[in-house]
Amino acid sequence: MISKLQLQDLDLKGKKVLVRVDFNVPLTKEGSIADDARIKESLPTIQYILKSGGSAILMSHLGRPKGAPDPHFSLAPCAKALSKLLGIPVQIAPDCIGQKVEKMAQDLQPGQVLLLENVRFYPAEENPSLDPTFAKKLASLGDIYVNDAFATAHRIHSSTAVIAQYFPGKSAAGFLMLKEVNFLSSLLNPKHPFYIIIGGAKISSKIGVLKSLLSKADGIFIGGGMAFTFFLAQGIKIGNSIHEDDQIPVAAQFLKECSEKNIPCWLPKDVIIANDFSDEAQSKCILASQGIPEGWQGMDIGPQTIEKWSSSLKDAATVFWNGPLGVSEFSHFATGTEKIAKALSSLKAMTVVGGGDSVAAIHHLNLASPFSHLSTGGGASLEFIEHGHLPGIDALK
Repeated sequence: MISKLQLQDLDLKGKKVLVRVDFNVPLTKEGSIADDARIKESLPTIQYILKSGGSAILMSHLGRPKGAPDPHFSLAPCAKALSKLLGIPVQIAPDCIGQKVEKMAQDLQPGQVLLLENVRFYPAEENPSLDPTFAKKLASLGDIYVNDAFATAHRIHSSTAVIAQYFPGKSAAGFLMLKEVNFLSSLLNPKHPFYIIIGGAKISSKIGVLKSLLSKADGIFIGGGMAFTFFLAQGIKIGNSIHEDDQIPVAAQFLKECSEKNIPCWLPKDVIIANDFSDEAQSKCILASQGIPEGWQGMDIGPQTIEKWSSSLKDAATVFWNGPLGVSEFSHFATGTEKIAKALSSLKAMTVVGGGDSVAAIHHLNLASPFSHLSTGGGASLEFIEHGHLPGIDALK
C-alpha cells in the first residue's frame, strides 16, 4: 500500500478537496484539445468526491509556460472539456492563487467543481525554494489534499510534493495514482516469462530502468534511436543515425551483463534506413550486420525483426513496453511500432505500457482495450520501476 490514507478513508462531506490532476493535454495549433485521455483518467476521483458530498478544487499544469501567464497555456479548454464529461458546469479561476481565487474557493458549494489556472504560471511551482509561500497559498484553498497526477509524481514541485505537508492526516492518493502504482508495482515481482521492450531515442534516460529490471527479465528487446548506440558498441557502422557517444561504453557493459546472466537481448536484425530525416525521404531495408552507409540513417525496425520479435513474445506472461521502435511520428516509419503494438494486443499476458509515444501509437490504432495498463506517465513510470517510489507519493505517507 502506497499511503496510510486512501480517498475512501477520508470524510469528504462538506469538505473542499484540493486535487492535483494532470491536465497536461496535447493541443492543436488552433488551441483545442487534441486528446482528452488525461482528463478522462481523472473522472473517477472527481466523481467520487462529488458523490461523497465534497466540492473539488482542481490544480494542474499545462505545457511549459516560462513562469508567467501565457494565454496559449490556459486551462480554460480543459474546464470546458471536463464540464462536458461531468455533465455539470466547471468554473475556471482567473489565477491559481490570490484574493479572487480565495473568494471563488470559499463560495464553492458541495457538488461543485473549480479548476484553478495553470500552476506553472508561477516559477515557484517548479522551483519551490524560489517562494515557499506559493505552496502554502495553494494549500489554504482546501481542507483535504489529493494527488491524482501520477505523471508528475517524480517531480518535487509545489503542487505535487511540497503542498502535502500542510495536510497532515488529510492527504491521500487518488484512484488513478493507486491504479498506476498497483500495476507498475506488479512489474517489480512479475510473472514469468517477463519481457521488456525499450525504444525511444536515448539510452541515458532508460539505462536505469533496464539495469533495475535486468535481474527479473527473461528477455530484452531494444529498438528506436537508442539501438544505434548499441550497434556502435558492437562495432557496427550506423551512418548518420542518432546516437549518444558517451553511452557507447554503457551499452557495451549492458550487453556484457546480459550475456553473463544468459538473458537474451534482441537488437534489430534488419533496419529501415532513409537518406533524410523526413517522411518523404528515400528509404530501403538493410540487414543490421551490413552497417548503415554514410548519408543514410536508421528510421525503423525491419520486417525480419518484427517477425522475430512477435514470435519471441508469444510465450510471455508479463510485458513492459516503453518508447517507440522507430520514428513513429512519420507514417512511413511507424510500421515497427504499430506491428509490435498489434502483436502485444493479441497476447494473453499482462501488458503494461509506459507513457508517451508508445501509448499514443496504441490509441491511434484503437487498440487500448486489450492492454492491461497504459500508464499516463512516461518518465514517472520509468522512475517508479527503477526506484520503487516517487517524491509525490512519498509526500502522502
